[in-house]
Amino acid sequence: MIVNGCFQCKGRRLIMAGKIFYRERRKVKDGEKKPRFRVVGVLDCNLKIYTKHLRLSELENLAEEAQADLILLRKGGREGAKEK
Repeated sequence: MIVNGCFQCKGRRLIMAGKIFYRERRKVKDGEKKPRFRVVGVLDCNLKIYTKHLRLSELENLAEEAQADLILLRKGGREGAKEK
């Protein structure tokens, strides 16, 4: 049972649900048959990932099994990049 972003164990203990942070790969074009996402970090979740790139369905499956939330990171601006 999930209560305010936490899930309840059998011992009536509340544990924070973990979070999996991911982003879209930069060098993948639309229509390619390659995995489009990369895991950037994991918070409060005992999870090891042994691959660099994942499909969204694979990420959703991992999050469901680990009882974690998926967080898509926003694209950042290039503040330090040189202008042409």
